[in-house]
Amino acid sequence: MTPAIASALLPLMRLLDPERAHNLALTGLRLGLAGADRSADDPSLSIAVLGRTFRNPIGLAAGFDKNAVAVAGLMNLGFGFVETGTVTPLPQAGNPRPRMFRLTEDRAAINRMGFNNGGLDVYRRNLLAMADRAIPLGANVGINKEGADPLRDYPALIAAVGPLADYVTINISSPNTPGLRDLQGEAQLRAILRAVAPVPNKPPILVKIAPDLSDEGLAGLVETCADEGVQGLIVGNTTLSRPAGLRSPFAKETGGLSGAPLFDLSNRVLARAFLLARGRLVLIGAGGVSSGKDAWAKIRAGASLVQLYTGFAYYGPALIGRIKTELTQELRAAGVSNIGEAIGGDALHFSERG
Repeated sequence: MTPAIASALLPLMRLLDPERAHNLALTGLRLGLAGADRSADDPSLSIAVLGRTFRNPIGLAAGFDKNAVAVAGLMNLGFGFVETGTVTPLPQAGNPRPRMFRLTEDRAAINRMGFNNGGLDVYRRNLLAMADRAIPLGANVGINKEGADPLRDYPALIAAVGPLADYVTINISSPNTPGLRDLQGEAQLRAILRAVAPVPNKPPILVKIAPDLSDEGLAGLVETCADEGVQGLIVGNTTLSRPAGLRSPFAKETGGLSGAPLFDLSNRVLARAFLLARGRLVLIGAGGVSSGKDAWAKIRAGASLVQLYTGFAYYGPALIGRIKTELTQELRAAGVSNIGEAIGGDALHFSERG
């Protein structure tokens, strides 16, 4: 099977409950049923950041493969990198079902999964099997809903998964774990980062933030991360806001909204983070990407790398190659020889939108 054929089967998957369809997709990817994209990436898409060379800037966001069960299959699809997790110290079932909703009319999704995952031991075992990999691998770490101690848990998680990953993301922005977003405050975040600092042999550390931060909150967070040695930010997680014009009957479900309606908000926050960071942090742009034009906008807003989630769920593996082809066309149309030359070129424009 090829990625194109796998994508053609998506209408059948949409007949199923979203979470069941997601689990079947993971099984198919784990078994290699989605095929592989062996084509070479255009050299203009290559970028060196975070101590690694990424053959293209298009990555898979955390949340799709929480337990790292399908990494090999995902890495065969043409991504430039794959981020797994979120993993918590102990296994947890997450929130009651239903907890994932397709907003088909809006090309969006709402989830209130609640960090459902098999826990650190299972996750580490699966990462160990991926020691020999062709592209960078990210590990996304979070805390349990009950019994959590962020100053204890984040350093322990990073110590456990750091040697097995190319970067580790501290997730403090999921809206589905009570109190988690409070950790984005300057004092709380600084305490976590100082607790993480002594962990030996750790890879680059990133922080995943919410697109719902106030301008003041974002400024404080960026300064805190830059001061405490964080290498990058992922902008951003799902949003609790509900943009005007949503048409789906599921639009009023509680949880985090992702997909196309998040695009403008996430770009604005991304651009503001870029301007605030002044080159001190590598930014990964996420939120509403489903075309090369979308990926180009993220890069022009300040992203060095771009992540997919909801777009990948809607359009399947064929989307990756299409985005890379379209992104290469955008570069050529702009007279740019490499994406590194375009990062943040329109940040001021994007920061002022909305």
